[in-house]
Amino acid sequence: MKLRNYVAFFSILAVLAPLSAFAREKNQHSIEILNAVQVGGKQLEPGSYKVEWQGAGPEVQVTFLHNGKAVATVPGTLKTNDSQITADAVQTDSANNTLNEIDFRRDKEALVFQSGM
Repeated sequence: MKLRNYVAFFSILAVLAPLSAFAREKNQHSIEILNAVQVGGKQLEPGSYKVEWQGAGPEVQVTFLHNGKAVATVPGTLKTNDSQITADAVQTDSANNTLNEIDFRRDKEALVFQSGM
C-alpha cells in the first residue's frame, strides 16, 4: 500500500515538475535597450536585460536584470498584443527619455509602463 502511494506521488511530481519550469519561463524575456532610458525613476543604460514579472496581470511587478543583477523593479501592466506585432520592440518616449512599453512577439504580450513612475 505504501509503495503504491509513493509511486503515485512521484509520478504526479514527475508530470508537474516540467510544467512549473515552463510557467516560470513564461514570465521572463530578454530585451536589448539601445539608448539610456528612465523607468520608475531608475536609469537603464544601453545593453542586454532580462525582464521578469511577478503576477498574472494585468497589474504586475517588473524587474530589470543586467548581468544577473536587479537594477530596477517597477509596477507595470501586462496586456495582450494584437496580431500586428511582428517583432519584439522597446518603445520609448524620446521627449522625456522614458520607457513606455515592451512588446513580445512570440507570446503576443506587452508590458506597459506609466510615465513618471
